Amino acid sequence: MYLGLDLGTSGVKALLMDANQTIVGSANGALDVSRPHHGWSEQDPAHWIRATEEAVAGLKAKHPKELAAVKGIGLSGQMHGATLLDSGDKVLRPCILWNDTRSHQEAAKLDADPRFRQITGNIVFPGFTAPKLAWVKVNEPELFAKVAKVLLPKDFLRLWLAGEHISEMSDSAGTSWLDVAQRRWSPELLAATDLDESRMPRLVEGTEPAGTLRAELAAQWGMGANVIVAGGAGDNAASAVGMGTVAPGQAFVSLGTSGVLFAANGAYLPNPESAVHTFCHALPNAWHQMGVILSATDSLNWLSQISGKSASDLTSELGDDLRAPTGVTFLPYLSGERTPHNDAVIRGSFTGLEHGSDRAVLTQAVLEGVSFAFRDSLEALAKAGTTLTRVTAIGGGSRSHYWLKSIATALGIPVDIPTDGDFGAAFGAARLGLIAAESADPHQVCTPPKTSETIEPDAALSQAYADAYARYRSLYPAIRAVS
Repeated sequence: MYLGLDLGTSGVKALLMDANQTIVGSANGALDVSRPHHGWSEQDPAHWIRATEEAVAGLKAKHPKELAAVKGIGLSGQMHGATLLDSGDKVLRPCILWNDTRSHQEAAKLDADPRFRQITGNIVFPGFTAPKLAWVKVNEPELFAKVAKVLLPKDFLRLWLAGEHISEMSDSAGTSWLDVAQRRWSPELLAATDLDESRMPRLVEGTEPAGTLRAELAAQWGMGANVIVAGGAGDNAASAVGMGTVAPGQAFVSLGTSGVLFAANGAYLPNPESAVHTFCHALPNAWHQMGVILSATDSLNWLSQISGKSASDLTSELGDDLRAPTGVTFLPYLSGERTPHNDAVIRGSFTGLEHGSDRAVLTQAVLEGVSFAFRDSLEALAKAGTTLTRVTAIGGGSRSHYWLKSIATALGIPVDIPTDGDFGAAFGAARLGLIAAESADPHQVCTPPKTSETIEPDAALSQAYADAYARYRSLYPAIRAVS
């Protein structure tokens, strides 16, 4: 048996998988996000441990024999979070999360240093880890002086699980400290934020062993000795492993809290000017590119909260057939935006509202706005040298066929829906646990699921969508001017 642990923003998911990659069961532990100030987003790392214990306890209650047979554990996690530890591994402050924008000025300053884009292949985004440390140095200097280790969220879980300060390439590529082509820490970039390699975890590939489960936890969970903890992956790379998106040309669109258009690459293809992320993949000698939307299903969840209707009720009101855009446009910039704008201060908006703009019209505009944001990412990927001919849909939002029809029509390419099953980050993490524990061939393990249905672009609405996208594109500079 193999255990995948996925540390997300809203919870921890634990998934059990057998040697045939059949899912035996899963369980969850809940998390909350603290927003003490405008643009801030934090979590207490102790809550990650509590949520993990809750999730594993749920598995143990239902599948004690299977949990006892676990040989490998894989980790997946929300990326970019700055978890700061002192010399005794004590947490110094709440973790600054991926969607925290307080360090936008520090990010701009680091990005103005040409070495960062040259070495990392990426813009220094405010959500990345390095500018957060630069913010801490300026605003919390006494705390910064105590920092002995900087860990990413899932790697803090590894420290608790295995007692090791270890990270891997896919997650570390999102720090702005990794030489992404050479897959190693950059002493130059660390020095630019007054840090050095002694404060960083040791690096391994995501498929490699990266510690052994502590005997105390193994006994608590009913496991045997020598349970391998794999290197693991950042959440998007882990989702790609779960989806089998590991070979050049394969791609997926993820409709989660944030949105991702992910393309696997067999070579390092940086183009930071496009605001596309170019990161190491979780497999050795592989890379990937991503266009990232900060508020995907979060946009629909926001509308759900203020309307008093569930997200599924809102989308159900639209029916099954794709509607022509109404002239109401939504910009999904509730937390700023990554691709293609790299803008931490831009905020969302509705335009074109009139007396007849009812709840269904607003829902339609929200779905279209996120679809057009994915189109922005598709255009940015093309500028970075990657052309996509089809994508597979994953994430909670992909349960809405209407939304997938909108995305297919906005992108102008087919969207494949995988067969029923859980192929997300927790499954990808379990696959990495299997590979590390058994020294298995990653490409034989990481196969894609079968496609149950393909949603083609709606040709009858392609021109209407093209016109609506042009209107969407014109609104960013207008809104930016008054933000």
